[in-house]
Amino acid sequence: MAFLEMASEEAAVTMVNYYTPVTPHLRSQPVFIQYSNHRELKTDNLPNQARVQAALQAVSAVQSGSLALPGAPTNEGTVLPGQSPVLRIIIENLFYPVTLEVLHQIFSKFGTVLKIITFTKNNQFQALLQYADPLNAHYAKMALDGQNIYNACCTLRIDFSKLTSLNVKYNNDKSRDFTRLDLPTGDGQPSLEPPMAAAFGAPGIISSPYAGAAGFAPAIGFPQGLSVQTVPGALGPLAITSSAVTGRMAIPGASGIPGNSVLLVTNLNPDLVTPHGLFILFGVYGDVHRVKIMFNKKENALVQMADANQAQLAMNHLSGQRLYGKVLRATLSKHQAVQLPREGQEDQGLTKDFSNSPLHRFKKPGSKNFQNIFPPSATLHLSNIPPSVTVDDLKNLFTEAGCSVKAFKFFQKDRKMALIQLGSVEEAIQALIELHNHDLGENHHLRVSFSKSTI
Repeated sequence: MAFLEMASEEAAVTMVNYYTPVTPHLRSQPVFIQYSNHRELKTDNLPNQARVQAALQAVSAVQSGSLALPGAPTNEGTVLPGQSPVLRIIIENLFYPVTLEVLHQIFSKFGTVLKIITFTKNNQFQALLQYADPLNAHYAKMALDGQNIYNACCTLRIDFSKLTSLNVKYNNDKSRDFTRLDLPTGDGQPSLEPPMAAAFGAPGIISSPYAGAAGFAPAIGFPQGLSVQTVPGALGPLAITSSAVTGRMAIPGASGIPGNSVLLVTNLNPDLVTPHGLFILFGVYGDVHRVKIMFNKKENALVQMADANQAQLAMNHLSGQRLYGKVLRATLSKHQAVQLPREGQEDQGLTKDFSNSPLHRFKKPGSKNFQNIFPPSATLHLSNIPPSVTVDDLKNLFTEAGCSVKAFKFFQKDRKMALIQLGSVEEAIQALIELHNHDLGENHHLRVSFSKSTI
């Protein structure tokens, strides 16, 4: 159940009347709407809500000419010195995929977004986003820089770009010009259907396919009680398409993500790969519930993650990596779940249920593990090391596992943690599978993850 406060009583009446003959569905679940006894909602005054409210009020005040900015005339439309309408956005701690639509939804709260280009640079997901007005860019940066899109992950780092305008050639899942719906897709992506194109004309109406995934509702909360009219151009009229009403709004570029949490993993080494090994490896990017190595084709396996976003993350990071001499491939499976073998059915231990495993890394909401997810690398981060274990002990442990140790160092401030650099990424992947949770004595089990640092 939830409460929803509309801007006016008329809007609430309109909404209830609209949905009385046509029951709305969210993720195939019927939703029933009725009036509440509450006249208004009181929401927690979270720090980021307060910041966003202050920024939105500042936009309103500046655009109405009632607030003077230091060093800038208050005439409407005046560009601040050296300020661009284009923002450069870097997403850190990218635990859940952030799509162009998610960025559009968030940044449209501060003004009309004209163009967005997304790309990956230096292993970081980045975007360039152009507003219609530099003032909108200024207040979006002021309010959103340093905020998390989802709890404890997907942190926004925002700067002004040196560019003053973006040149978008294609409308697809990587780039979009919201002023030119006629542009080609350029890379085989399906073009926007006319109803979707109409929907994109109103800023900020596309809801994120990841909102609420595994309990991670977007952490950026926009305050209730804010009148749409107070922020010119920030919140456009809500043009709901017929497909959105039935809960089937298709998000371009996000096909296959909402819903499917099962991965098909192929080209495995059947002599060395085990369900437990895949559980440990894929568990770096999410909580693995079940693993099934195919009985008749043991180079293939199914891996069921806790949710679709974790499956996407694991697929992005692990597909193409070498494991036991073979290049692993991961794609979304057509199966919605991994079935356990029936009683008496021959399985040879190839199907395992890990849903209650104590080794899940992401059970606790807001866990620091969400902030430390990195691509496979030759350098491993070690933690939970007891005081009696020496450098040589750890080097010997990895050497005995068949690794060549290139460098090692304990953390200066915390000797429970260390970095170890191995001969290759493949060595590091195999070492992580073999040595994560290794018993070091004194009731300490080694924790191993990929590091973003090198020694």
